[in-house]
Amino acid sequence: MIPQKEARQTMRTAPRMCSRLLSVALAAAIAALAPARAAAAPRPSPQKPDKDYLSDAESDEIRDAVTYSAKIKLFVQFAGDRVLKIKYELAHLDPTDRRQGERINDLLNAYAGCIDDGDEIVGVAVDKQVDVHDAMKIFDARAKEFLPYLQGLEPSAPLLDDYKDNLDDAIESTQDAISDLVDAVKEDSTAPVRRKQ
Repeated sequence: MIPQKEARQTMRTAPRMCSRLLSVALAAAIAALAPARAAAAPRPSPQKPDKDYLSDAESDEIRDAVTYSAKIKLFVQFAGDRVLKIKYELAHLDPTDRRQGERINDLLNAYAGCIDDGDEIVGVAVDKQVDVHDAMKIFDARAKEFLPYLQGLEPSAPLLDDYKDNLDDAIESTQDAISDLVDAVKEDSTAPVRRKQ
């Protein structure tokens, strides 16, 4: 027979042992069910931008460009391509084409994206004191060429209701870029200094 003192000790440890065993068993059951539950739960899809304004080939060109100057020139070139496409769409209006206004709207959105990204790269290059003088001259000249055309569209362009907001954004982006380029030239410490002869 078990002495009374040992019996009391065994009775006290038995609930503790049962509690521990139950905790371990519960943890094992939860761990076993977790992968199955995670697999069954729908995973949120990654957020995608509404419209990617660069084609895959253009994105590759930007990614492969090594210098800031090359990237700026590419963004200006792509913005010019969008302006040419807008001119084409407006020159070839088709009353039966219901998506024409939407295409012009997308092109204006893409144009503004190219201008904004080119402007941003100019700012980064100037902050890092990288010489992007040639690219800034090209950007400034082309932006000053684009702005009057875009402003001329506003009062009388066909299908204006379809793209008025993005046209205003494109004009504002171009004006901001021109203003930022003027500031960048002032801040640019890599600019050549002319010496008196």
